[in-house]
Order: sequence, then structure tokens, then C-alpha cells
Amino acid sequence: MKPTLSDGEMPAPRILALGAHPDDIEAGCGGTLIKYAQSGHQIFLMVLTGGEQGEPAPGVRKAEQEQAAKILCAEKIFWGGCEDAHVPLGYDIVQKIESVVEEVKPNFIFVNYGEDTHQDHRHLAMSTMSATRYTKNVLFYEGPTTQNFSPTVYVDIESVLEDKVLALMSHSSQVNKTNIEGLTISDFVRSAAQFRGFQGRVNNAEAFVPLRLFINLG
Repeated sequence: MKPTLSDGEMPAPRILALGAHPDDIEAGCGGTLIKYAQSGHQIFLMVLTGGEQGEPAPGVRKAEQEQAAKILCAEKIFWGGCEDAHVPLGYDIVQKIESVVEEVKPNFIFVNYGEDTHQDHRHLAMSTMSATRYTKNVLFYEGPTTQNFSPTVYVDIESVLEDKVLALMSHSSQVNKTNIEGLTISDFVRSAAQFRGFQGRVNNAEAFVPLRLFINLG
């Protein structure tokens, strides 16, 4: 049973991370989710497809996502029920995302960046822009197929980098699927964290492009 709030106590901030496929979220913003879960934020995930195109057997990638979600300290995964490689554009998918946003009522949303060589990532980003038009803080994350990504927001993930890698390694069926001999997806994550950390003047970071970002001082 979850503890109830005492009088005057504010509810924990809520984060909703969206990904087109299992492992998108872990690669793009897994460190940020773990870091903020550790500081008391509530974490929720929405994954549009089950990643069927890349799984060795039915249900494998969903099971991997469930395991990774535990490392992210996610309270719930919402499955979008879309077909892998065929995430649509249009009212139906916007409505699906809107219904999750309405249920979670997130303070922050993270999602795939729109300029990407994978059509599912592009379509999710475009649909999320419509579905989150009343959400204050919406930020795009990068992945291995992202293009033209020029971030202006950084989160220091030095303290949780190994946890991020562990979450990503939960997707064991995908670890070696980089199409680059000798490089794993964890190699990409470590390299990206170091590169974005250098940009942000820390050791390791995740980087984001904001659609909207409110900064309240004082």
C-alpha cells in the first residue's frame, strides 16, 4: 500500500517517457529517469510497439522491457499496441497518447526526436507534439538513428551511468544489433554519454532538445 500524503504535502513530480520500441527509452533518457526516480519522482513509460520485427521469439522484447522498467523504477508501462515499423500518423495515435497523458498527468515528458531515419521515431515525435500541447515540459531525446540533434538541455548522469547500461543490457536480444562489427549498443551509450558530458562540461550526460521547458527560479 502506498503511503498517503499528509496535509500540505505536495505529490511527487511525475515523468512520462515515451518510446517507439522497447529499448528506445533506456538508450535515450534512461539515466535521467533513474536519477530522478532516486530523488523521489514517479516514473511512467509508454512504449508504442512490442518490437516484433527484431525479436528472436514472440514476447521476448516485451519481457525485456518489463525487466528494464524495474531498473528504471517505473511504476507502470503503457503499451501502445502499434505494429513495429508501422507506427501510424493521425488522430487514433494522438488519442492513445493523450489518454495516457491524462491518466499520468506528468510534469515532464521525454520522447524520441523527430529527425530520425526510423519512421516509427518520426511518427511518435510528431504525434506527441499534438498530444502534449497542454503539457509544460516536453523534451526530445536522441538514439542511434537520430539525425541533426543539437541539444540545449543536459542532465548529469555520472552517478547512474552504470545503472543506465544495466537497464539497456536487459534488452539482451538487441545488444549486438548495431550493424557495426565489434560495437554493442552499450558502447554507443557510453560514447554518447561521454560526448554529451563533454559538451555540458561534466563527465557523462544525457542531452535533450526542448519543445517546451519552464524554468522557475525562486
